[in-house]
Amino acid sequence: MLNPVTPEFVEKLHEILPDAAFKEDTAAYLAEPRGRWNGKGLVVAPGSTDEVAAVVRLCAEARVGIVPYSGGTGLVGGQLLQDGPEPVVLSLERMNKIRDVFPTENVLVCDAGAILATVQDAAEEVGRLFPLSLASEGSARIGGLLSTNAGGVNVLRYGNARAQCLGLEVVRPDGTIWHGLTRLRKDNMGYDLRNLMIGAEGTLGIITGAALKLMPRPVGVGAALMAVPSPKAALDLLALAGEKIGEGISAFEIMHRQGYDFLAEVGPEQPMPFEEIPDWTVLIDVGLPVGLSPEAALEGLFEAAFAQDLVTDGVIAQSHGQRQDFWNIRETIPEANRRIGSVSSHDISLPLSMVPRFIDEAGDALAALGDMRINCFGHLGDGNLHYNVFPALGKSRDDYEEQRPEVKRIVHDLVHAMEGSVSAEHGVGRLKVKDLETYGDPAKLQMLRAIKDALDPLGIMNPGAVLRQKH
Repeated sequence: MLNPVTPEFVEKLHEILPDAAFKEDTAAYLAEPRGRWNGKGLVVAPGSTDEVAAVVRLCAEARVGIVPYSGGTGLVGGQLLQDGPEPVVLSLERMNKIRDVFPTENVLVCDAGAILATVQDAAEEVGRLFPLSLASEGSARIGGLLSTNAGGVNVLRYGNARAQCLGLEVVRPDGTIWHGLTRLRKDNMGYDLRNLMIGAEGTLGIITGAALKLMPRPVGVGAALMAVPSPKAALDLLALAGEKIGEGISAFEIMHRQGYDFLAEVGPEQPMPFEEIPDWTVLIDVGLPVGLSPEAALEGLFEAAFAQDLVTDGVIAQSHGQRQDFWNIRETIPEANRRIGSVSSHDISLPLSMVPRFIDEAGDALAALGDMRINCFGHLGDGNLHYNVFPALGKSRDDYEEQRPEVKRIVHDLVHAMEGSVSAEHGVGRLKVKDLETYGDPAKLQMLRAIKDALDPLGIMNPGAVLRQKH
């Protein structure tokens, strides 16, 4: 059993941390972004790896739970603890420095609390690209992004966060430090501890530093919005784009017209590229080397796709500003979703060929359940859909509270039946612990529990996240 934070424990914390590490206004640290629940805990923000290690040692001695807190943008409750003894909420916000940049190696080393946009800017200053990109990049921090193995819009070309990391510095559950900040690209000295920690959501240790891969910056970038008659046509367009442009495709996003309708209904207001919004559109982003024109490549793709009846209309960005306008539509859809308030939101992935069938069957099953609006959008290039169900016009999500579990079950059962995953890029957190138990392979669950028990025998690291807490 874990113990709660006590006045005596707080006194010991004050002995090892400066006053600047203690947060008085903690409301923002204990609230879920969509307002579904609140957490609890004493919030502290160490300023160095040694201070993090000292806090963890103290928590291990007192058997007090630790909830690592990064940017607070997670949507599965991994940064919030509702039940059980009060924990220490450990924020990495004061550990936000770029430690070093090695342009010739294409490597950047930073604190885990560095904001993603800051890392992107530091890479740009030396003529490189850090390609991890998502809507919350102005607030998401590297430690949280690695701990959840975040995806974003460029997975098709560059991979998840895991693929963009070479080494880690981690404070272990006993307070010792694993100095794994290697910049090597080949290192087969034993088990791959880096990849074990990435995606562990703070349940095996606290990431305090990272060595990240940088990439050459594409010389020519461009984007296009193309109207497609169906998700199947979008999938065929993706294959055609691969044939025509190859690895120059950076992102391939699909959007249903419901997302545009939500933007028109509640904002944020965005310029619309079509006079009449199609049922389905895809946003294609490309980055090409010297001598190749993004506009010409996208025009050629459109012409070939139009000849095969894969597209019905399209707009190719003629400037950086217009390209950004296209991306603003995609990146503000989640904000419009929040303003509407979902009945149930789903971060799912499917084998690419199953995406059209899933969209058809899930829509039919939910229509039989009642009057609801579905906003389906996401990263078609890697099979990751954000399949979100909303109240009918004039109703609120409170009107569907009794149906919410059934909506989720219908979607997740269908995903599982089609050999997909009910957690594509947001992680398991606490929200999907039961889903992992329901849909996870029994052998995998046994292995996860064995790893957790071996590395964190006291169960203090993010208790109740990913795996149900043992009593």
